[in-house]
Order: sequence, then structure tokens, then C-alpha cells
Amino acid sequence: MAEVRVETIALDASGSRQISTRTRSTSALAGRAAEVEEAIVQASAIAQQALDQVPERHGWRVATMDISFGLTLAAEAGVILSKASAEASFEVTLTVERVSE
Repeated sequence: MAEVRVETIALDASGSRQISTRTRSTSALAGRAAEVEEAIVQASAIAQQALDQVPERHGWRVATMDISFGLTLAAEAGVILSKASAEASFEVTLTVERVSE
């Protein structure tokens, strides 16, 4: 089986990401699996908790929720950053439906 590699970025001394051609490297995805899994679990838990707080309103309820998010793996192990900058890390799509009585 071919090894899957992912691009990583380096962090500066303050923990900020520095994206440039000289600071990019790759690492084996399999070696970062635990970090990626934990990020997915945390993002999913946040989304589910948020959805649980959305009440039914005027006969309508949220039927489905689709969430997209990106991950950036930092060059040092144990660090994952969201791919997007401060403006948006998640894309959420909600589908609402009329509550049947």
C-alpha cells in the first residue's frame, strides 16, 4: 500500500503558523492519525451540542446539519490548526422542515 503524506506547516517560537515555501514539509498521514481523529471527534461534539440547543420554532425544526471543516497539520507532533483563518473555520448547512402533527 502506498504511503499517504500530508503537507505540514512550521510554527514560529510564539506558536503562530508561518506559511512559506521554505517552511512547508510533509509527514506520513498514518503517523498523525490519532491527532486527526481527535480533531474530528471534537468538531463533531461541538456541532452536536450546538444542534441540541436549537429549539423547535413556529412548527419548524432542524432536520439535518452538514458541517465541513479543514485541518492544517503543524510540523511538530501534537498540533493541529484549523485550515481557515479567523474569518471562518467551519461551514455549516442546516435543513429545516415543518414538524408534522
